[in-house]
Amino acid sequence: MTFEQEWAELRAAAADRTAMQINSIPAEGGGGGAGGKDLVVSRDDLGAIGNDAYDLLGRLQKEGDIARASTFDAATALTNGNFVSGSAVLKVHDFWQTHLGTLLDACAQISNHLDYSKAQHAKDEAKIQGDLTRISVLSEYMK
Repeated sequence: MTFEQEWAELRAAAADRTAMQINSIPAEGGGGGAGGKDLVVSRDDLGAIGNDAYDLLGRLQKEGDIARASTFDAATALTNGNFVSGSAVLKVHDFWQTHLGTLLDACAQISNHLDYSKAQHAKDEAKIQGDLTRISVLSEYMK
């Protein structure tokens, strides 16, 4: 096989792989998810996840702070007793408080965002239904 023949075959194969499809989908179907829908938002799903995040936030606020006072007291007592481990316990205390705050903020943001998304989705759905109703009325007049 000459270089020209091999080059022509490679170009033809590349053209077949990159052929453009306009206004169509593959015969076996397209789109994502079940039923060919690209995006499906269930308000029940959003509400459940938001509720779980809110519940986790409440539990973390209450239970994540249980050992704070005793850990701080232990660090103070160890430091006052000239134990080197007092400063290490205080670092653990500070580290936990910092990360607990970060986790609380993240849970609150997740909960708030999902509540917002749920409400926004409901508004969008109502607007779309209203717009489609107007179109269907116009279609009736045009018959």
